[in-house]
Amino acid sequence: MSEPIKPEPPFGDRSSPTQRWTAARYQRNAGYVAQLGLPVVALLAPQPGERILDLGCGDGALTAAIASAGADVVGIDTAADQVAACRARGLDGRIGDGQNLTFSAEFDAVFSNAALHWMSAADAVIGGVRRALKPGGRFVAEMGGEGNIASLIETFDTVLGARGIDKAHMARWYFPNAEVYGAKLADHGFTVEPIELFARPTELPAGLAGWLDTFGDGFSSALAPADRDDARAEVIARLAPRLRDADGRWWADYVRLRFAAHLAR
Repeated sequence: MSEPIKPEPPFGDRSSPTQRWTAARYQRNAGYVAQLGLPVVALLAPQPGERILDLGCGDGALTAAIASAGADVVGIDTAADQVAACRARGLDGRIGDGQNLTFSAEFDAVFSNAALHWMSAADAVIGGVRRALKPGGRFVAEMGGEGNIASLIETFDTVLGARGIDKAHMARWYFPNAEVYGAKLADHGFTVEPIELFARPTELPAGLAGWLDTFGDGFSSALAPADRDDARAEVIARLAPRLRDADGRWWADYVRLRFAAHLAR
């Protein structure tokens, strides 16, 4: 029987304002994330009978893709609503903290898409992944990398600063480059091949407003409730010349870090 779902803080630095996740909002505004994660599943190349951990599984869209290859998949996430959506797909979804993994030599592979940048304690994450893997196991993931959403972050800082709020009060993401993250993987005993940092401008089907609804809780929570609507409108107005094209479509300035790493047998 599955363990009961209990609310937990979302992935990320627990000392920062938290990012709240709901499955319906995520599916409505950010369904593109799973679609863009399919090449990472291809890099993982799951095999029938393998046991695989999906770290930061969200609503289970990619967990299901991995399971369809015949693998035995466990999805973990700290967001209770997302885990419930994962379980609703008939998958093994569990509450779990990526910065405090408790598995030991249980998995052939650990997979993660668009989740590691919410976990600021990178060494704790990588150390937990290493412990969770069997000898010869692999770690395949994609996350935000150095320069990701730079325009958004710059604008958040400007809008908060104009209201007397230091940018340090906003929840920050962890966006490393290939050299930094590759070195951390190597320090934990992984052989890394390949690792790549690349720009991927990404259309936002729900516009910037939908992106802010889904991922901007750290920005909103830094503001007094009475200031949030005006500050949000200012962010959108400032970014329109940079992120909205001539056809009215919004694009996020995403930069992704994708890698595959493995342990010795």
